[in-house]
Amino acid sequence: MILWLRSALFFAGMVVSVVVFWPVCMLAWLLPIIPRMKVIGLWARFISLWLQLACGLRHQVEGLENLPPQPGVILSKHQSAWETIVFQVIFPPQTWALKREALWIPLFGWGLAATNPIAINRATRVKALEQLLQQGRKKIEQGRWVVIFPEGTRIAPGQRGRYFPGGAMLAVKAGIPVVPVAHNAGSFWGRRSFIKYPGTIQVRIGVPIETKGRKARAVNEQAEEWIEQTMLELRNNP
Repeated sequence: MILWLRSALFFAGMVVSVVVFWPVCMLAWLLPIIPRMKVIGLWARFISLWLQLACGLRHQVEGLENLPPQPGVILSKHQSAWETIVFQVIFPPQTWALKREALWIPLFGWGLAATNPIAINRATRVKALEQLLQQGRKKIEQGRWVVIFPEGTRIAPGQRGRYFPGGAMLAVKAGIPVVPVAHNAGSFWGRRSFIKYPGTIQVRIGVPIETKGRKARAVNEQAEEWIEQTMLELRNNP
């Protein structure tokens, strides 16, 4: 009962924050993209703090020193909505690849559109890949990192999906490194779960994977191996 009440309190605060912060996001359209991302990121910082206060859910990051000074492609495990919010707090100004339909959601989607994400039409895989590569290169040229969830959807703890090579392909074509990321957010904030469990989410950032002169498949496989091995370590040593 206590968990439900705390989760309800968090949800109510998040809804109110979206309504209150939405005009700020709209005004942020007037700013260049990097300052705009920093303004919009204030909402993510509030949610991260509110999550701690309301639900007792914190996060700890290991490996921040591995982030290169120039933008890269982050290939990350995807387990819950948590990483789509708090990654904005952890990593430099970024963009994400997402379904363009997400931009049509009232208020939340419109605010999301202000981040100028990589909006993909998933009608066909070939066109989706072309859009990822074309739009991704433009975002990188703007000085933004690109966050890709290579499994394409949220995966429950202990499970493993197919790693699609689109993110690795983007990094290879742009000549930038891939940074693998693993975390156990799904153990505290599950997929489609209303309940948020107290504790500390562990986030691990791997050593950058160089892409110059390499095949996208090899880069993708190296990132997958590191992520899945690290996920196993997180499950065994939470």
